[in-house]
Amino acid sequence: MSPSPNSSYLALIRGHSGFLSLAFLAIFTGNLGQSFFIGLFQEPLSEQIDLSSGQFGSIYAAVTLVSGFLVLRLGPSIDWVAPRRYALLVLLGLTLGVVLLTSAPWWWAALAGLGLVRLCGQGLMTHLGSTLAGREFTYNRGRALGLVSLGMPLGEILLPPIVALLLVWLGWQQLWWLLLAVFLFFWGWAYLQAPWPQAPQQAPAKGEKPRGPNPLREMRFWLLLPLLLALPINMTGIFLYQAQMTSHLNATLATYALALTGMGVARLPGALLGGRWVDQLGVARLARVYLIPFILGLAAAFLLQGNWGIWLLMLGAGFAMGMQGPILDSLLVKLWGSQHLGRVRSVKSACMVFSTAIAPALLGFLLDWNINFSLLLMGMLVFVLLAILLALKPIREAEGHALQ
Repeated sequence: MSPSPNSSYLALIRGHSGFLSLAFLAIFTGNLGQSFFIGLFQEPLSEQIDLSSGQFGSIYAAVTLVSGFLVLRLGPSIDWVAPRRYALLVLLGLTLGVVLLTSAPWWWAALAGLGLVRLCGQGLMTHLGSTLAGREFTYNRGRALGLVSLGMPLGEILLPPIVALLLVWLGWQQLWWLLLAVFLFFWGWAYLQAPWPQAPQQAPAKGEKPRGPNPLREMRFWLLLPLLLALPINMTGIFLYQAQMTSHLNATLATYALALTGMGVARLPGALLGGRWVDQLGVARLARVYLIPFILGLAAAFLLQGNWGIWLLMLGAGFAMGMQGPILDSLLVKLWGSQHLGRVRSVKSACMVFSTAIAPALLGFLLDWNINFSLLLMGMLVFVLLAILLALKPIREAEGHALQ
């Protein structure tokens, strides 16, 4: 798709509402497999599978790692499987996962359901929406990615209160079935009305390796990787150890809960402005500076501490998280091309999954050694600054591509 350069968001929506709705629906559906959503049902899930909270957390981490390996294996196929068929297969897997998770009488079947929900929700559905938007737009790619990436923060803002309200009348299993039915209704519209694109490549012949780059064999990917993981790694630790953070910084959990909502709201302008600035200023320029709000938030939390420090940290993180989607996916297209975006994004997604599974263990050990969380925040700040420095070389390469 090649709409006129630098058209407004409104013009973009008017010209491509069907396709943007399709990509947005995929990312919003992916919220069913996100940790924040599954966490809303942690207690009844643990009771159904007969696991303690600690056992559930360990199994959840293992399931997440397996999901990461499968994304690495299945994600590249979106480059040669027709998106309409790809979406159908992912949706069938997600539906089966929900059914097993909520109604299977055997613990192993429920865990298989949890794995399918994580894989097809957080992993492949989100991968589908972001890949379609990044691949199908030549001009205004940043704006398109910014719009469809709103599906994630809107899910974080809307789904928890909806769940809390509906649990007054429904059991947790019935609530899952109702939400699944609503999503399936909208996917029915998508299959009948949405403008589905074609796959950009032919399927590899039997026994032939998939064509295209292997980022894991390129030094520029490894230099870029810390930048790709800076926010996921650090925010996973903050989310998981919120109690220790608020205690060490002399803040309250109530403040953190409010600031968490503020973070979700801050992601919305971050995504829209990030998408717009990518198209206007260029992705290379934005990739160098988009983490500055998070850097300032970490510094504020370290220096100010207290409730104000928590607020500034979460707002800075939210704004940077909103910008990250359109900026990083546009950067991957600049470096590896849109034809292979599915392959490159799947490697990125798998690395993110692995890192967010390992990071909590590392921070947990540091906290067990009585390291104050304010020092951990300073360590996060140093990590982010080093990530930016390491990424400067591939960012300059992307800038060179933009000038050609």
